[in-house]
Amino acid sequence: MLKIEDLWVSIDGREVLKGINLAIPPGETHILFGKNGSGKSTLLMAIMGFSRYQVTKGRIFFLGQDITQLPTFERARMGLGLSFQRPPTLRGVKTGDILAACAGDRVSYQSLAAAYDFTRFLDREVNYGFSGGEIKRSELLQLLAQDPKMVLLDEPESGVDLENLEVVGEIIGRLLQKDRRRHHRDKSGLIITHTGFIMDYINADRGYILLDGRLLCSGNPQDILQDIKRFGYEECTRCRR
Repeated sequence: MLKIEDLWVSIDGREVLKGINLAIPPGETHILFGKNGSGKSTLLMAIMGFSRYQVTKGRIFFLGQDITQLPTFERARMGLGLSFQRPPTLRGVKTGDILAACAGDRVSYQSLAAAYDFTRFLDREVNYGFSGGEIKRSELLQLLAQDPKMVLLDEPESGVDLENLEVVGEIIGRLLQKDRRRHHRDKSGLIITHTGFIMDYINADRGYILLDGRLLCSGNPQDILQDIKRFGYEECTRCRR
């Protein structure tokens, strides 16, 4: 589904990602751990093709096609979808209108909103005055309406209380077809987490640690999370040395 080869990325001339190699098969969900400033969000932004994130070396493949030079909107049309950690407020744009634009003729956005107790927000401006949990629900409902093949989630648990986190986990599970056996899924996901809380609600197939712009290790995500809790991220650096 997604393959990254020796990816180097700079922001405003500063090198952030250094030689990233990553492959996510269809139907799998991978988790990326890392402390703040390690380059996690930069990786998602580079995959999505935002112009500030300059690929200086390496390639990104999606569905077997080299998308390294494609603009963001073409990647979205191909089936890449992104949920921001801190999405913007859009004054003058109603939440229902943006959901309708994402949904097109594929699905009723009103039905999606009703399923997750979001109908009362449809006439409100996007994210204006929303709580952290409401912002996340709005973002994820837009992704459900878009129906991407590859889901990129930047710290979906950030700023979300426990009550809303359960709903966030439920929506992500639907996005990633977690109600199906793995070989029957045709969607994949890459989820960034700093705390690991989202893993209480989503089963992942593989985990990675990103530190100082480099992938240091990979393996069972629950094992990695337990090691992080016991020893901290710095132990990963010492182990690598």
